[in-house]
Amino acid sequence: MRAIMPSRVAYAVCLLFLFLWSAADSAQAGCPLGSIDHRQGGSYPAAARGGQLDVFHGVSVADPYRWMEAIDEPETRDWVKAEAKLSAACLAAIPERNGIARRLKTLWNFERWSAPVQHGANWFFSHNDGLQNQSMLFVAPTLEAGPRLLLDPNGLSKDGTVALRELAISDDGTRLAYALSEAGSDWQTWHVRDVATGRDLPDQIHWSKAGSASWLKDGSGFYYTAYDRPQEGAALKERNVYQKLYLHKLGTAQSADRLIYGRSDDPDWFVGGQVSDDGRFLVIQANHGDDVRNTLLVEGLSAPATAIQTVIGEPDASYTFIGNVGGTLYVLTDREAPRYRIIAIDLGRPQPENWRTIVAESDETLESAGLVGGQVVAKYLKDAHSAVVRFALDGKRLGDVGLPGLGTASGFDGQLASSETTFVFSSYTQPPSVYRLDLSTGKTAVWRAPKLAGFDPAAFETRQVFASSKDGTKVPIFLVARRGVALDGSNPTILYGYGGFNISLEPQFSPSIAGWLDMGGVYAVATLRGGGEYGRAWHEAGMKTHKQNVFDDFIAAASYLIDEKWTSPSRLAILGGSNGGLLVGAVLEQRPELFAAAVPEVGVMDMLRFREFTIGKGWESDYGSVDDPEEFKALLAYSPVHNVKSGVDYPATLVITGDHDDRVFPAHSFKFAAAMQNANPDGKPVLIRIETRAGHGQGKPTAKRIAETADVFAFIRQSFGLAAARRLERRE
Repeated sequence: MRAIMPSRVAYAVCLLFLFLWSAADSAQAGCPLGSIDHRQGGSYPAAARGGQLDVFHGVSVADPYRWMEAIDEPETRDWVKAEAKLSAACLAAIPERNGIARRLKTLWNFERWSAPVQHGANWFFSHNDGLQNQSMLFVAPTLEAGPRLLLDPNGLSKDGTVALRELAISDDGTRLAYALSEAGSDWQTWHVRDVATGRDLPDQIHWSKAGSASWLKDGSGFYYTAYDRPQEGAALKERNVYQKLYLHKLGTAQSADRLIYGRSDDPDWFVGGQVSDDGRFLVIQANHGDDVRNTLLVEGLSAPATAIQTVIGEPDASYTFIGNVGGTLYVLTDREAPRYRIIAIDLGRPQPENWRTIVAESDETLESAGLVGGQVVAKYLKDAHSAVVRFALDGKRLGDVGLPGLGTASGFDGQLASSETTFVFSSYTQPPSVYRLDLSTGKTAVWRAPKLAGFDPAAFETRQVFASSKDGTKVPIFLVARRGVALDGSNPTILYGYGGFNISLEPQFSPSIAGWLDMGGVYAVATLRGGGEYGRAWHEAGMKTHKQNVFDDFIAAASYLIDEKWTSPSRLAILGGSNGGLLVGAVLEQRPELFAAAVPEVGVMDMLRFREFTIGKGWESDYGSVDDPEEFKALLAYSPVHNVKSGVDYPATLVITGDHDDRVFPAHSFKFAAAMQNANPDGKPVLIRIETRAGHGQGKPTAKRIAETADVFAFIRQSFGLAAARRLERRE
């Protein structure tokens, strides 16, 4: 999912104050709900149920918490304040919470690097020493030389909530365009820095969102995307429409930037532009919403510039430009190849009958590719983990890239003339290490590898198993646990999932997962339909009227864990964010007896109104539209806000959102939490944790991530009836 401060300063300051106050006060106040395993007569903050009634295709649907969409109104602010006080008190009262936080801080404290990329005579990479809120950007003349600090976002805000979201480096490596976001918002402001001096130029670009930048070959300017300025006070809520592609020339005002491309026929097209490595072409891509199918257009940039040429006019498939050789474009596509292939399109003869297949479709999903060092470096997904193959430009297989295990490789950036490239590899138990790849020999060598404090990856193992979904579909599950774990049904287990938007879940190291394993837990990741792990058919089987397949897959994974004695319902929690938050909300309602705890993070919970806010209209490509009778029926059948039932014994639920989430509007979580609390006020606890100066998750400072993870793990373990505070204290 694709996925500003001025309009919400007062609200953010108010929330920040109440959060700090309530957290500090909770030690004396205690949790008014008593034990987190049972309410013991506590009460939730009052949330009035209004009489809003909507009619869709003759069906009347109540929306009693519509008033919560007005997040700046006093009634909503008062409810948020009361809920924040309640959740802070209850989470702080869990005995082992602080011990978990200290242990997580230790595990988080390891060095991390990005894969270096070369531009001109310089190499660029990011680095975090372990506990820095934001990673820093460095530049070096060679991969062996000592680097120089180029940009440190940590000094831009006291709380670490100003983040570096995007960057684009000029071809000669002398200029850096970088986008900053504040307080978790998706809105970003572009700046330009001179690499040699480390000083910023006067140029600034505002109201950009969900887009990167691409430099002209001569470094005189760059392309970027932006929206029209939102109405005053509506930046975090207003629908984002008519995204446009502009060219900014250095030294000029944004108002003078030239509009290059935009769709005036429909407000919900996303657009983007990429300059080819040789500087000859601007390649433009346009998607209707988050539909993976797109158009492809080309503008010649050589003097004299040529008019924009339509190469793919109808979005009948996915087309991703990966590079060019002269007037031939290399494109990754799923047209006539559900698991993707690479084709060559001659711009002089761009018709489909003239396309040449360079790399044919195979049994594995071809996830991404690039033209580097005179060859194609292709990354495949083999049962949701990485395999990398090198091909000659004519498609001849040159060999596999050796990877150190079952995990995920990313990077492989470079230009057609590059002699080497770099990549990052990690797994659920191996932290990310950076490798160099010699493109002439195919040999790899470690460039940087972190050292972990107090966590031995060799003590844990990852297995892949397969569950059978309701319709017989095989659902892969990654299981990560300590070696020799007993399958007696007693293991505290977290099951994670996503299942949407053609997004693939691949094995990645996380200090939070390491923390859960360190506490004796099992971490399971289900590969669900709706994702991209097995190509177009797998994705489409979890879209629109087929969305229930995703929930059935997740339920099947949970049932497998229970049946095979990995865990039991009293020791099983489900976790997911964004579209995964929707997953958790729907599944906890459909099969509440399977779980002891549920944590939906920044979830899409109101499936009848998601299109009303920010970029939500674009999600109709995956979810469907209430305007279509059959799609409306499917949406209503699983919409978490609309399927809460009174008196049901739901699992303990911790809803998480951010006050600056301008991707999934926080009212989704507000309405869901209020409905859950109203449905069973004497059942297991339902808390909502509302993070201040935080958005959908991107750019969240390390300190906030640690605090949030500690709250989540403490809530889950307390819901399991576990108490291990003293053991955690001894391990530090």
